[in-house]
Amino acid sequence: MGDKLKAQLNKFKYPLLALVLGLIIMLLPIGESSSRSISSQTDEQRLAAVLQRCDGVGNVTALLSETGAVIVCDGADDAAVRLSVIKAVEAFTGFSSDSIQVIKTAPNIGG
Repeated sequence: MGDKLKAQLNKFKYPLLALVLGLIIMLLPIGESSSRSISSQTDEQRLAAVLQRCDGVGNVTALLSETGAVIVCDGADDAAVRLSVIKAVEAFTGFSSDSIQVIKTAPNIGG
C-alpha cells in the first residue's frame, strides 16, 4: 500500500508543486495597498475639485471606497445640487446612485 501511494504522489508531484507555489504567491502581499490608497486620494481630490466648480455645490469633501462614495458639500440641502453631484459622481466612478451619499456640511460649532 505504501508503494501505491508513493507511485500516485510521483505521478502528480509537478501539478501539486505548481498548486502549492501558486497558493504561496497568491498569499504574498504585493504592495498594491499603498499605491491604491494614493490613487484613491488623488481621485478624491480630483473629484472634489470638479464638484466645487459646479454651481451651488460650495466646499466639498469626497470619500471614495471600492463600494461607494460619500460627498459632503455645502449645497447638499438643495435637491437639484444633490442630483447634479450624484450624476457627476456616477460618471466619475461608475457607481450606481444608491451607492452615493451626498451630505450637507455641518455648520461650525463654537469656532
